[in-house]
Amino acid sequence: MTDTAPDRRRFLTLAGLGTLSLPLIACGTRSAAAAERFPVTKTDAQWRAQLGPAAYDVLRREGTERPFSSPLNDEHRAGTFACKGCAQPLFPSRTKFDSGTGWPSFWAPLKDAVATRRDGSLGMTRVEVHCRRCGGHLGHVFDDGPKPTGKRYCMNGVAMTFRAA
Repeated sequence: MTDTAPDRRRFLTLAGLGTLSLPLIACGTRSAAAAERFPVTKTDAQWRAQLGPAAYDVLRREGTERPFSSPLNDEHRAGTFACKGCAQPLFPSRTKFDSGTGWPSFWAPLKDAVATRRDGSLGMTRVEVHCRRCGGHLGHVFDDGPKPTGKRYCMNGVAMTFRAA
């Protein structure tokens, strides 16, 4: 018997994208970390100038990149994934796995690298993941990942950089 979970997950992800495409565009309607304070802060103009449109939309406006569009999906070298906003190391490459969803996925972040908060956008409750240092939105975490944690940190590649070991 073969394991069809990855194929089923990919099918469901792709099928759901058509349904969710319009709400995903609207998910960037509030500013990232608006009510919280972080060690790295900049003006909106400084963030825009540093990040460029796509990374700014994700990190500062809680947008979502198109699935399967990030070059970091295919990054398999040893190294560290870091926040594009402040260079905070976030995920070791050894925790990366292919979730079939179209976004870089990890089963665990580095200690004290990220924080989470409840996200009620899109008419559902999810757990949003942001950089602990600058508050930049990275993606969401779900309880359908592999062992040992059972977590799937589904991150936007445009919100991160990669540094090879």
